[in-house]
Amino acid sequence: MARANRLGGQGGVFHVTHRCHNRAFLLKFARDRDAYRTKLHQKLRLFNISLLDYCLTSNHVHLLVDTADRLELGGFMREVASESACAYNRRKGRMNAFWGDNYHATLVEPGDYLWRCLCYIELNMVRCGVVTHPQHWQWVGYHDILGTRQRNRLVDLERLCWRLGAGSLDEVGRNLIASLADRIERGDAKREPCWTESLAVGSMGFVQRMQPLILSRVETGIVEAAEDVWTLQEAVVAYGQK
Repeated sequence: MARANRLGGQGGVFHVTHRCHNRAFLLKFARDRDAYRTKLHQKLRLFNISLLDYCLTSNHVHLLVDTADRLELGGFMREVASESACAYNRRKGRMNAFWGDNYHATLVEPGDYLWRCLCYIELNMVRCGVVTHPQHWQWVGYHDILGTRQRNRLVDLERLCWRLGAGSLDEVGRNLIASLADRIERGDAKREPCWTESLAVGSMGFVQRMQPLILSRVETGIVEAAEDVWTLQEAVVAYGQK
């Protein structure tokens, strides 16, 4: 079952990751990433979902989504994943699995924590050494936010500004340019598991409020992943004891 479905309540902002089967590079060609992005564009019109940022890599995807109803996220991801996989297999004449497992969704507190998560997503292809800056990768939300992509934009810019508590899109753009430049200069693009492996990330108060909403028989715990960054995680259970 997808992690997002383990959360009760009325939705929120989720960082969604979905990997190709066996981490295979099934999205390594521009044509395949373009096809997935087109599928996102189609489905965003049909579901009560706002996309706040994204990055499509060669073997997995990052989506930063905002929804008032967590069930919308499940339906959205099922249709995007199923239809994109079927189209790929049909074109390639293959029958194997495309996606490795269910997607993982981490609930992110709006404001500063959302900003940290967005920067983490933007730096994905820098982190793996493919490009030196997000501006050199076409399949990332950077171009929507900075206005260098005018057609078929995916990011809900108005919603993004509201969730960040920003006064304008220009403010978001200036801050993004400055933040990415600073982190790249300092070599601070390292992997941060809290954004991809937790049930929720935010302030202590935020994750404490989310903990009773988790629909899981597995015990959960609150862990400080970094200074003032708190995560809600499932306890590790030995094989055969779950």
